[in-house]
Amino acid sequence: MLCGVRDRLETYTAYSIGCAVVWALILSVLAALGKRETLRRILPGFAGWWMGWTSATIARYGFPPPKSRPPWMHDRGT
Repeated sequence: MLCGVRDRLETYTAYSIGCAVVWALILSVLAALGKRETLRRILPGFAGWWMGWTSATIARYGFPPPKSRPPWMHDRGT
């Protein structure tokens, strides 16, 4: 069972959800503590990460990874 959970955790969806949770935590803690100056400095980094994530997601959708070759073709030099 643990192997199945590990396989699900090693996906782009799990990575995306994890990143969103971490960013939400960082931004909410800074907002709750009233650290407006720090929040103002970190927001451009958050916006940059968000743009990069969006770009990567579009690229993954438009250009999926190549399908693996059958085992009998792995030894060929092409």
